[in-house]
Amino acid sequence: MLHTLSAAEAIARLDEFSSIIDARSEGEFAQDHLPGAINWPSLNNDERILVGTMYAQQGPFEASKRGAAIVASNISKHIERNVFDKPKNWQPLVYCWRGGKRSGSLALVLGQIGFRVHVIQGGYKAFRGAVLADLPVLVQKYDFRVVCGPTGSGKTRLLQALATQGAQVLDLEALASHRSSVLGRIPGQEQPSQKRFDTLVWGTLRKFDPALPVYVESESRKVGDVAVNDALIERMRASPCLRLDLPEDERVALLMEDYEFFANDKALFCDRLSALTELRGKAVVKGWQDEIEAGRIEGVVRELLVKHYDPGYASSIERNFSQFGNAQAIVPVDRSMDAMTELARSILSAAPAEG
Repeated sequence: MLHTLSAAEAIARLDEFSSIIDARSEGEFAQDHLPGAINWPSLNNDERILVGTMYAQQGPFEASKRGAAIVASNISKHIERNVFDKPKNWQPLVYCWRGGKRSGSLALVLGQIGFRVHVIQGGYKAFRGAVLADLPVLVQKYDFRVVCGPTGSGKTRLLQALATQGAQVLDLEALASHRSSVLGRIPGQEQPSQKRFDTLVWGTLRKFDPALPVYVESESRKVGDVAVNDALIERMRASPCLRLDLPEDERVALLMEDYEFFANDKALFCDRLSALTELRGKAVVKGWQDEIEAGRIEGVVRELLVKHYDPGYASSIERNFSQFGNAQAIVPVDRSMDAMTELARSILSAAPAEG
């Protein structure tokens, strides 16, 4: 049995389906997909190229014949591998890019087996549009608490502690796989595409309870190469703030811990610092690089805080977060996770009861 849903209906009912199946290629799937989706390509990356080349060189009819043969073979393999153990009441949601040919072929076979199959009308493209339309509506449902503080003050550690204590936390840096600064790219971790980042943010927010606050860090509009949705950043900037205070020595020590990969790879650190040449000048950056080569990394970290990060953060936070002037000061005993956990407990115990 086949049932067609609009993208809006599908996202409202995502939790009802037994499985969410993306019939696109693995490359398309990696760019973005529905929350919880699994990938059953009707055509994989190489097969898409093959059929596309045939379409251009031999015409749509010949390409369609070859594509149909490949799709049929792949659907057979998916059923062999993944369907034999499914009960009769298994209800999948299936989608592809837009036209519905790839998802329709899979859905038709599954439906003929006897499963109740739903297909998204307009596919992933329609889902993407529905997410972008829903995000501005979604962010208005929540009361945000913005954790502010200069670089190295432990904002990420506090968010992690809050999450561990059961608070609702939107960790944009974790979702973006980036620490939101010139030096914030994490070795060995690729950032998600913009589409994927938007979906991850939306997927996180949709699971929250509007009756409880959402804790988030005072991010800029961009976290590395991805941008925070306009409606979300404006909502954050108008929200109450918590000012996290940590002494300079503790901040330096925290950064030495969190950015240990720079201490272990001087060449990487020097290379990243080159991005600051336009702002700080060749002589200053060259001086930092020389200090790093000499092993005096802690001194460079301290100078980066005092001369680069702190002035920029101070002006940005005052300019962009309208309630920062009334921010509640929160002071951990030190930089440790134990201290952040204790601070998180204190914040949550002091929060006014909801409802």
